[in-house]
Amino acid sequence: MSESHNKPFDVPGLTAEEIQARVLHRDGLMLVIDKPAGLPVHRGPKGGANLEASFDGLRFGLPRPPVLAHRLDKDTTGLLVAAKNDRAHQSLSAQFADHGRTGAMRRGYMAFVWGVPNRQRGTIDAPIDRHPHAREKMAVREGGREAITHWEIEESFQGRDGKPVAALLACQLETGRTHQIRVHLAHIGHPLMGDAVYGPHFKTKASHLGPRSQTALAALDRQALHAYLLALEHPTSGAILEWNSDLPEDLARLRDCLRAAL
Repeated sequence: MSESHNKPFDVPGLTAEEIQARVLHRDGLMLVIDKPAGLPVHRGPKGGANLEASFDGLRFGLPRPPVLAHRLDKDTTGLLVAAKNDRAHQSLSAQFADHGRTGAMRRGYMAFVWGVPNRQRGTIDAPIDRHPHAREKMAVREGGREAITHWEIEESFQGRDGKPVAALLACQLETGRTHQIRVHLAHIGHPLMGDAVYGPHFKTKASHLGPRSQTALAALDRQALHAYLLALEHPTSGAILEWNSDLPEDLARLRDCLRAAL
């Protein structure tokens, strides 16, 4: 039997009860979670709060905690799926490795970017590897791993001078490289708003925003990226399941301010 619920949540969850409040789907083989910003998904070398550690107290009567089938960056919000046993993990991992090329897997992201692309939609096909000088970063590099991102303009926004200043893009992944969307969109000249790693040279763009938009962007204090769509095949039934996640409060506030050019 499956359960679905969607409760509001403001602070990154660390306890079993707080994580439970973010569970959108739960059945005998897997669970889907709406991750808040600021919560790492994996245990780091220095310890600290993370989603995997939270799973230690959220076993649903299982002999071991659920295992994540993929990951999101610490400050990216949205949908994550975890497996409850080895069979489910193998199925989900295979689907993420395939990225919908032969199956039902779909992963959709909402990305607020600086500038407005000069066409409605496009595909970025550019290999990604470690940055040659900054090992904590990724970069488009010849000889890197294949990386393909599809994007489409959902909405464009004007600055206080009436000129285009930003856009909301719907992105879908055909591969799943570290920081892929962030790297690819910066590569085509449209880095994510709030991304201090891949878009630091665009900070001056904020001066073209209205005062309320500037305040909303400053309050965001993270890259403006949300994993809003997840579709996959159930590990045993084969049913095609799909979940959607609304923009979190901070991104919804940014969107509303940008729409009004305030």
